[in-house]
Amino acid sequence: MRGQRPRRPRGGRPDRNDVELVLAALQESARAKIDLSPQEAGRIALAASMMVAAFRQGRKVILFGNGGSAADAQHIAAELVGKFGRERPALAAIALSVNTSVITSISNDVEYKAVFARQMEAFAAPGDVAVAISTSGRSPSVLEGVRAARERGARTIGMTGLAGEPLRKVVDLCLTAPSHKTPRIQEVHITMGHIICELVENRLFG
Repeated sequence: MRGQRPRRPRGGRPDRNDVELVLAALQESARAKIDLSPQEAGRIALAASMMVAAFRQGRKVILFGNGGSAADAQHIAAELVGKFGRERPALAAIALSVNTSVITSISNDVEYKAVFARQMEAFAAPGDVAVAISTSGRSPSVLEGVRAARERGARTIGMTGLAGEPLRKVVDLCLTAPSHKTPRIQEVHITMGHIICELVENRLFG
C-alpha cells in the first residue's frame, strides 16, 4: 500500500564474513583481468583477426567445452549469431554443447571422449576456426575435439588457465587466463570472449 515502508529482506543483516568474502572475490576477479599482459592482449586481438578472416571467407566459428566452459562457448556463439553491440547481419557460429540428443548418443554409443571430435567430423571444414575452452587444459573430450578440427583443416584457438597443458601445445593460438582457480579463469574467459566479439564487429561492420 502507498505510504508503507519497504520491508527488510528476511534473514536480517548480511554476515560480516560473507561481505568480506564477496569483496575478496570481486577483487580477485578484477586482479585476474588486470594481470593480463600486453602479450596476452595481442593474442586476444589475433584471435579476433582469425575469426574475421574466417567470416570473410564464408566460413564459421565452432566453440566447445565442458560444464562452465560449455556455457561460455554457448554465450560467445550467441553474441556472434545474434549481436554484441551493434545492429548487423548474423555471423556463423555454433556451440557443440547445445544438441543433447547428439551429445547423449555419442556418449552412449561411442564414448564421451568423442563427443566433440565426432561433431567436428560432421561440421568442421578448412578455413573454419575451432575454439576449445578448458580451464585445466587437460579435458580429454576437448583435446580430441582439437585433434579432429585440425584433421579437418580448421584453425584452432584454445582458452585455458595457467596450468593449461597440454591444450596450449596443440592449438594454433592459446589465450591464457592468469589464474589457477577455475572460477577466476572462467570469468576471464568470458571477458576475453566479449572483447573478441567487439573486435570482430568493429572489423567487419565498423
